[in-house]
Amino acid sequence: MVDVRKRPFYLDEEEEKWVRETRDKLTREQKIGQLFCVMGGDYTEEELTGLVREGKVGGVLFRPEAAEEIRKKYQALDEAAEVPLLKAANLEEGGAGAASDFTLFGWPMMVSAADDDEMVEKFAKVCAVEGRRAGINWSFSPVCDLDLNYRNPITNVRSYGSDKERVKRDTEIYVRTMQSCGMAACAKHFPGDGVDFRDQHLHPTYNSLPAEDWYASYGMIYKNLIEHDLMSIMAGHIVQAGVARDINPELAFEECLPASLCRELLTGVLRERFGFNGVITTDATIMGGYCMAAERKNALPASVMAGCDMIVFDTDFAEDYAILLDALENGLLTEGRLDEAVERILALKACVCKRNAAKGRGEELIEALRWRRECAQKAVTLVKNTAPHVLPVTRENYDSVRLISLGKDKTPEGSIRETMRELLCKRGFAVEYYDPYEDDLHGCMNLPKRRLTLYLANYEQASNQTEVRIHWCEKHALDIPRFLGEEDCIFVSFANPYHLQDVPRAKTYINAYTATKDTVEAVVEKLLGESEFQGISPVDAFCGLPDTRL
Repeated sequence: MVDVRKRPFYLDEEEEKWVRETRDKLTREQKIGQLFCVMGGDYTEEELTGLVREGKVGGVLFRPEAAEEIRKKYQALDEAAEVPLLKAANLEEGGAGAASDFTLFGWPMMVSAADDDEMVEKFAKVCAVEGRRAGINWSFSPVCDLDLNYRNPITNVRSYGSDKERVKRDTEIYVRTMQSCGMAACAKHFPGDGVDFRDQHLHPTYNSLPAEDWYASYGMIYKNLIEHDLMSIMAGHIVQAGVARDINPELAFEECLPASLCRELLTGVLRERFGFNGVITTDATIMGGYCMAAERKNALPASVMAGCDMIVFDTDFAEDYAILLDALENGLLTEGRLDEAVERILALKACVCKRNAAKGRGEELIEALRWRRECAQKAVTLVKNTAPHVLPVTRENYDSVRLISLGKDKTPEGSIRETMRELLCKRGFAVEYYDPYEDDLHGCMNLPKRRLTLYLANYEQASNQTEVRIHWCEKHALDIPRFLGEEDCIFVSFANPYHLQDVPRAKTYINAYTATKDTVEAVVEKLLGESEFQGISPVDAFCGLPDTRL
């Protein structure tokens, strides 16, 4: 039996009674249903409402759309649900993780670059308060990964950086603030992404740190959050063989499983060594990192028996539900472990669905856009400037600016290069766009002497890709910064802090971490000397390469 009076639930007598009575009312079929958090958009409204009414669903996540639409969908499900639902979102970058018309505040690395604890608190408030306004009560955040490998395509700006003390401090502030606003936090991706250069969405990946180093870094971060009442943890499809074998020395390397299936990591480390009493979920079980690790009919019950309380997303709900029901019949899943998982899920619901519901739905006043502007101003980082005559950019030095756009030319408010053009034109510069396909290979003697070339790169991290690199024009790579000795050039990255690996000889390089109108405006002000660069890089933007500092 789970002690729901203890950390992180702290239920009172009445709440504990509700958990026990609700558990006892549920049929075996409904208990199995509590273990599933489904992706709402995979079903018709009638299908999903039916599953909820039958008690076959414990949680739901809808991908972002207009907040009013999200609220309507959840209202219909709430009316059908006998047991309250966990309503999830990936609130990693602001309220935009819940609803498309809410605030894209910035990626965690941008918040970290501001180097301001109060800014982390403001960021977490925007995530929690706007999330609750959309009806969300459970956030799959914070990202607790350390960005130790600049080649990793998925961690990147989703993380608070590579410094373990900074990540420890920022995630603690985030969890404390979010949960004080009535939103349950779910830290991810245990045992930690960012060591491997590959993406667990595509296949199992590895956190290859020795056990001692893991406990002193990733382990320290999770243990700290547990001691600060973190309510839930998401287990990634990431193998940590050193730690698993530290718990079970007889385990062979090839027997080590991803955390989402690994008893040594979930029960041995989280439950027994760290004393975690909250909910453990899998990461999405549709991911290659899960599907490739074990046969599904064995994997799903093995995840629960290993320590996972909830299964996030399904490849085929009817099939996955039947697998767990069959596992209960044939002994791969025990009644005791099922009841334990259900108790934790209900305890979490007692906190966020019942207790916090009385607090209202996100009524707290926040100044999301003003805080976002403030964060952008503090975060934009001058990483490299070996051509000091370039900054500040003035009309005395340059008549015109040539804009070269790389990657996605888009912010929530419109075009990056169009916003940049408007801001520069207002300050008296002639601005031109460069299209390499309309150019030809040429020499350097006739380059305009009073023209500045400004690169605007926006290559975002994303799942299901193998790299985040610059893809140059196929026509002679005419858009590369080629004549660095003959013309002045500034490179600005709006999404990836590691582009110096692809432009190592660029003399002036800036990281802005998130593509919003506010970061574009902040970059312009700093380029023109209207405000100072304040950001501190949360990672080694030079990628440890010998030529990037030249």
